[in-house]
Amino acid sequence: YAAIDRGAAAVAAIVQRGQPAYGVNTGFGRLAQTHIPKDQLELLQRNLVLSHAVGVGDPLPAAVVRLMLALKIASLARGYSGVRRELVDALVKLYNADVLPRVPSKGSVGASGDLAPLAHLSTVLLGVGEVECAGKILTADEGLQRAGLGRITLAAKEGLALLNGTQTSTALALCNLFAIDNLFATAIVSGALSVDAAEGSASPFDARIHLLRGHPGQIAAAGAYRELLADSPINSSHRECGKVQDPYSLRCQPQVMGACLDQMDSARAVLLREANGVTDNPLVFVTEGAESAEVLSGGNFHAEPVAFAADNLALAIAEIGALSERRIALLIDATLSGLPPFLVRDGGVNSGFMIAHVTAAALASENKLLAHPASVDSLPTSANQEDHVSMATFAARKLGDICTNTAYILAIELLAAAQGVDLRAPLVTSNRLQAVMREIRVRVPHYDIDHYLAPDIASITQAVTAGVIAAHCPALR
Repeated sequence: YAAIDRGAAAVAAIVQRGQPAYGVNTGFGRLAQTHIPKDQLELLQRNLVLSHAVGVGDPLPAAVVRLMLALKIASLARGYSGVRRELVDALVKLYNADVLPRVPSKGSVGASGDLAPLAHLSTVLLGVGEVECAGKILTADEGLQRAGLGRITLAAKEGLALLNGTQTSTALALCNLFAIDNLFATAIVSGALSVDAAEGSASPFDARIHLLRGHPGQIAAAGAYRELLADSPINSSHRECGKVQDPYSLRCQPQVMGACLDQMDSARAVLLREANGVTDNPLVFVTEGAESAEVLSGGNFHAEPVAFAADNLALAIAEIGALSERRIALLIDATLSGLPPFLVRDGGVNSGFMIAHVTAAALASENKLLAHPASVDSLPTSANQEDHVSMATFAARKLGDICTNTAYILAIELLAAAQGVDLRAPLVTSNRLQAVMREIRVRVPHYDIDHYLAPDIASITQAVTAGVIAAHCPALR
């Protein structure tokens, strides 16, 4: 609490002296030159929060809002925002009681921070808005009561400190990064299963090839494929065949997936720094011994690092889905896979996986548009005072749609690859991949004749998102 108390005391001293300081006793944005009398400072902060709560759209998921709260608490607790310990304690009580403000998903341009969503996060402290608690929607006052709180009167600068920051875009990006980690591991497993289904070679995963190039993600991915395919009877059965090289969607998996992993690790480092940083403005710097303080205006609220990280993650997860779609196309093509057309016997009467692949293609194409970088766009706001913005919140939010699409694509590939492995009987795949086959077959039986396939895709998609398949991926680090 010492750092928090020092910052709060510094702001109180500025108010007492009547010293002009942005956000403490001035207006905001283009109105920064307007001086606010001392007797209106509490009203100024309340008005700021209420006027900025203008978000629209569906509420953000509870997990994202919970992380937003945690990140805001961590930032304020550093003591550079000039808020009182009472405010930080109130946020902690909301978090511990799992009283989560209902925050609309749309309305932030990622500078000056995530203003609208963070305003909705904060109105609850004033008794305004709604919260979610234990799956129920409550009024703000009911939520405060659950957390053992009453309405709060904001002191000088506290409303601005609550609103300024990148906590929404960072929370969205982090939550989607966790989903991408799961999908990446799932794709390694599904890709290995497709190698055996298509009687692909394990030679392209030889460690010597990847060490020569030196990219850490590629080396790690190749190692995972080697472990998954080790001692596979299917793979051993065709080592002396006349086929020289496999199509790229099988052969170049370590190169593509490794590049995705490197992008993920880079984004992870950026987001970890952002999560632990202070993105408020202005910042209160108290000298050693608390003898004096300086209020500095800067731009840490500009979420460009988060926008770039999210845009790069979008490229990675879209590419994971695109590569999976290509493997599905390979498996249903009898010329390339050596399997029955569309992975079903008695073709003609049965269409097999023909249209399941069309769904995967549609999703992969949609992902390509969603992967267009949001950070290349900027629209000026606040009468051109805020003339360049990051669009980080949209960059992070659309990751969720790409993840959803990619989970469906991977589910279709897992079904197709499992079908292909079944059709290689009596040969079987490796012990590791046989365990994956059991995960699939306990949920969906072998495809004998055409049937209602949508529930099968839904069942395996649920297993994918729950991490059931990813659990079979070898450690990548």
